[in-house]
Amino acid sequence: MKALIGKKIGMTHIFDEKGTVVPVTVVEAGPCTVVQVKTPEVDGYSAVQLGFGLDKRINKPLAGHVKSSGAVPKVLREFDLVEVAPEGEEAVTIKVGDVIGVDTFEVGQLLAATGTSKGKGFAGTVKRHNFTTGPKTHGSHNYRAPGSIGAGYPQHVMKGMRMAGHMGAEKVTVKNLEIISIDKENNTLAIKGAIPGPRKGIVVLRG
Repeated sequence: MKALIGKKIGMTHIFDEKGTVVPVTVVEAGPCTVVQVKTPEVDGYSAVQLGFGLDKRINKPLAGHVKSSGAVPKVLREFDLVEVAPEGEEAVTIKVGDVIGVDTFEVGQLLAATGTSKGKGFAGTVKRHNFTTGPKTHGSHNYRAPGSIGAGYPQHVMKGMRMAGHMGAEKVTVKNLEIISIDKENNTLAIKGAIPGPRKGIVVLRG
C-alpha cells in the first residue's frame, strides 16, 4: 500500500542534473500511523485507516478509537488495501501501530495528489466558467451578464446550467505527478508541478 497523508508546505524550484529548472511542490508526507485495519470478516472489505499529525485536543470517542495505535492523530483517512502482492514483490503485513514514512515512495515514481482547492467565494460566470464578456460599448447592458438561462418551455431552469455561484473549495485530484527528491530526515517530498489547495492544506498522496 503506497499511500500517505501530508501537508502542503509550498512551491519552489530546483535544478536537475542537466541544470534545468524544475518547479516543485514541497509536501510534508507522514509519518502516518496505522490506526485501524479493516478485514472482510469483520467489516466486509479490506482497508487501512491512517492517522497524520498530532492533535492537542481530542474527544473521548476518538481517543478510544486510536488508543490501540498509541497515536493522537489530527487527520484520519482510509485507503483500500490490496491483499495480493504484485508480481515480483513480497506481501507486506500491516498491523495497528505501524508507522509509514516517505521511504514507501521512490524518486521518479508517479503519484496522484488529492486536495481541497482554494475557495474563491461567490463568483460570476466569467470567472467561474470562463464565459466571454459582452461588448463594452455605449449602451451595452450585457458586459458581464450571464445571458439566457433557458427557453420558454419547459418553464424551469434545467439541471447543470452554468451560472454564478460558489467557486472553489472542491475535492481535486491531479494524477501523474513525478517525485523529484525525497528528504527522509524531514519527511518531505519534492513533487514536480502544482498540487491543489493552499499552504498548510491536507494532501493525500497515492502511488
